[in-house]
Amino acid sequence: MKGQIFKTEIGGREVSVQVGAYAQQAGGSCLIRCGDTVVLINATASSKPRDGIDFFPLSVDYEEKMYAIGKIPGGFKKREGRPSDKAILTSRLIDRPLRPLFPEGFFNDVTVVATALSVDCDISPEVFAMIGSSIALSISDIPFKGPTGSAFVGLIDGKYILNPNTEQRAKSKLNLVVSGTKDAIMMVEAGASEISEGEMLGGIEFAHTEIKKQVAFIEKIVKTLKVKKGEYPIVTIDAALEKEVAKFADKIIDKAINTFDRSTLTQNKKDASNQILEHFISEKQKGKYEGREKEIGAITYNVIKDKIRERILKGIRPDGRKADEVREIWCEVSLLPRVHGSAIFTRGQTQSLTTTTLGMLSESQRLESLDEEDSKRYMHNYNFPGYSVGEARPMRSPGRREIGHGALAERSLEAVLPSAEEFPYAIRTVTEILSSNGSTSMASVCGSTLSLMDAGVPIKSPVAGIAMGLVFDNPKKVAILSDIQGLEDFLGDMDLKVSGTKRGITAIQMDIKLTGISSEILKKAMAQALAGRLYILNEMLKTLPEVRKELSPHAPKIVGFEISPDKIRDVIGSGGKVINKIIDETGVKIDISDDGRVNIASQDTAAIKKAKDWILSIAIDPLVGDKVKGRISRILQFGAVVEFGTRSGMIHISKLARERVNNVEDIVKIGDNVEVEIIKIGEKGIDFRLLKKL
Repeated sequence: MKGQIFKTEIGGREVSVQVGAYAQQAGGSCLIRCGDTVVLINATASSKPRDGIDFFPLSVDYEEKMYAIGKIPGGFKKREGRPSDKAILTSRLIDRPLRPLFPEGFFNDVTVVATALSVDCDISPEVFAMIGSSIALSISDIPFKGPTGSAFVGLIDGKYILNPNTEQRAKSKLNLVVSGTKDAIMMVEAGASEISEGEMLGGIEFAHTEIKKQVAFIEKIVKTLKVKKGEYPIVTIDAALEKEVAKFADKIIDKAINTFDRSTLTQNKKDASNQILEHFISEKQKGKYEGREKEIGAITYNVIKDKIRERILKGIRPDGRKADEVREIWCEVSLLPRVHGSAIFTRGQTQSLTTTTLGMLSESQRLESLDEEDSKRYMHNYNFPGYSVGEARPMRSPGRREIGHGALAERSLEAVLPSAEEFPYAIRTVTEILSSNGSTSMASVCGSTLSLMDAGVPIKSPVAGIAMGLVFDNPKKVAILSDIQGLEDFLGDMDLKVSGTKRGITAIQMDIKLTGISSEILKKAMAQALAGRLYILNEMLKTLPEVRKELSPHAPKIVGFEISPDKIRDVIGSGGKVINKIIDETGVKIDISDDGRVNIASQDTAAIKKAKDWILSIAIDPLVGDKVKGRISRILQFGAVVEFGTRSGMIHISKLARERVNNVEDIVKIGDNVEVEIIKIGEKGIDFRLLKKL
């Protein structure tokens, strides 16, 4: 049974969706094909809600199978292990636009699994995993207020490209991912090469046009299949109880939230919640509300949320700031004496420490994924310990949130980093969040910029980032907030993060808790974000106005040059004999790429020079008149043998000095370092004239 096949066109390529043929026991399943790229997507829900939870347990996994590109996984076990960072980030891309579209009070477990079965690297599977996830949910009996569509967008020579191929992605100024419904945008993720707000908005609108077509296609599938949604339990709050609790809590909560101090507000909310709960479970109530403590707590939370949102819409933010006001900023650099670069960035109660470490290009991160890219020269790691929010919890390996925030900061800075030819270093920045109250990812962007500048990395332009929020009641009652703190993020409707330089945007990330956002609101938020970003950037540069002229004394010094690829074999030698000898005698590190690029690293500049001269003496064919440095390896009756690199030549006794020499050892001895001039190159070898002993 082959099921049913539906076809459409996306980005000039035919896309087919096969339903009913595979994974028939899943709640909703489809196989989506575009060229040689094939992705299987399954969505399944549990029949009952999980006991004792008050959140929606959605789980999304994007699985990369190495067989999809004809590779056997590395490692001892030769099977896929922990998902790659890219797979985790793709799981997040799938999750974020879907999550707001499930009914409130729906607490059944839902799993969405997208598996890349076959991949043509020119046709990215990620976008089809996103589209297929929406299809699988839409054709299932799971309650889902979709469908959604998704689009990848590039920008080349002022023209937007839908789902660009590998060559186009390499040329593109923009790498944009957008998801949304037919009515509004749900999620945006992008990296860019300092593009304007107008160009970014244009790309989002271009993507939404495509998304509308995809949604119409999915709606056609749903209609053809005559999909009926199942009867799943939805947890609702009793209206009478809600009215009663809200009435009693009204003035108590008004008084509790009437403060601009965060710690006082936190304690007041806790005290008010306890007071309200105690009232309803007191002896006076005679057990009327027994067993309903959880409902009372949920209603109290909703009242607090609604009242804080109402205050924000009236222009009263939780900390008293104006809507476009950024919290106080202070920065510090060179905090840590032994690291290559370090910086503290503090904005309100959010504080990050970022360090920079420089290394050889061979220390770049090796990647094992479905991409053609096999290494990453710039790495950013983000850590979020419990103490940053005052929690006593054990340290764990980074989760999806940490990986996502690290990737956003990495993407924000990639556009301004010097090329490997200009700056032949692998670069790693690590952000430790020391204190958190909103937008730690953007703090990590700002701290990383200062840390890179402190390390002497010649970035093209400093980068700053800001997080924007939104409280939406109706189209005429909207508050757009700059530099949101934790409470505004938690209770608000949007988290829009924008990073960039004075010249333009380098990265953007947006998540919506509503069923979408209009282009008008997004345009206003972007304009407000630009003003805030430039303010933050100016505050940062008061601490360190420009990149340091010199690298840290603890950073390796790297000298790069090129040799003919034909000479690489000679430099390395049989079994690495030659290059290992150079390394052993000089103490340097040496990288040689297949195209003949040589990088030598050491903190000893003399050692670098010695190794470079040695390699060049091997890689460059000598000419008469060249001056080279070498070592006396043998003494003969009529002269001395000089070794330089892998070559050797003879200094005849008559060429050891201007005057007559009777005994070679009167002038040189075995082991002497000498500088010689080539006077003849013949069939029998190279003849030298001694210039001086070193």
